[in-house]
Amino acid sequence: MPTHKRWSEESIPAEQRPSWPVLLREQQGIVSRNQLRAYGHTMSDIRANLSGGRWQRVLPRVYSTFTGELSRSAKIHAALLYGSGHAVLSHRTAAEEWKILPIIEGPVEITVPYTFSAISQTPVVIVHRSRALPHIAAGTNPPRTRITDTILDLATAQRTPRQATNVIVDLLGRTKVSVATMQACVLVRPPFRYRPAIRYGLALVGGGLMSALEVAYKEDVEDGHGLPRGSRQTPIEVDGKKLWEDVTYDAQGAAVTVRLDGRATHATPGVAFRDRRRDNAAELAGRARLVYGWQDVRDSPCLVATEVRAILVREGWDPTGARAGTCRRCGG
Repeated sequence: MPTHKRWSEESIPAEQRPSWPVLLREQQGIVSRNQLRAYGHTMSDIRANLSGGRWQRVLPRVYSTFTGELSRSAKIHAALLYGSGHAVLSHRTAAEEWKILPIIEGPVEITVPYTFSAISQTPVVIVHRSRALPHIAAGTNPPRTRITDTILDLATAQRTPRQATNVIVDLLGRTKVSVATMQACVLVRPPFRYRPAIRYGLALVGGGLMSALEVAYKEDVEDGHGLPRGSRQTPIEVDGKKLWEDVTYDAQGAAVTVRLDGRATHATPGVAFRDRRRDNAAELAGRARLVYGWQDVRDSPCLVATEVRAILVREGWDPTGARAGTCRRCGG
């Protein structure tokens, strides 16, 4: 059970509390006012340590028993203690703890029961509220929202429906959470914001899309310009290993592969080697292949569509009777 939850109240019998050094070690030197009082510190004592520069105030009623910068772990303990024993990590911070988003510098995000009075304290902590908190918390230490609820919270926190869809697609693509499991979460805890966009994102993942870039390619390139819908996540074997191609058009009569690369760099040796092997395998199989990144699809979808169309026709696709495009830039 998390330390901050067990020892934050003065009412805990003294014999059930850890020793003072153990408490400080478990909480990275962070303590609440209630804890200090429970261990015999008066308000005069607290003020003396603060004015003497031995301690520092981190948040209202939360202190560090050292000076200097706080580690990420210390900030997490401070935020949870500030939110009381019922607070849990949520949103971006929970996603970082689940390792589905990289850790970045920024405030710790927590969720507290709806009736609690804690408010956000920039730049240390962002406070969210939930009536469903007992049902969305995972039994982790430190406590955080379940991975499905974390993904749902991040989606509903976006600024636009399209961004909400992209969060669902991107984060499910990084985890082992199934579409069915995520759908069950949405059914039990239906979001107030972006409900259609979130369900659309789940449908896209169910259809094989794995990233926001793939969503943009489908909507802005294929659908926007009347191109055939390619097959998603097509398995191929390279050097005895199963790999996956983002989009293939064999079902439309053209041996064409489109790869959608959202990475900022190719410096990782293993990734670069895998991509070269895929390129060589495609060449040996006589397949045409095109590669596009975020900037291509986002800024120049019409140019991308023109190139893909040309290669599809060259490789055998018959555009007769193709569906109409919807692109507002070029009229499809």
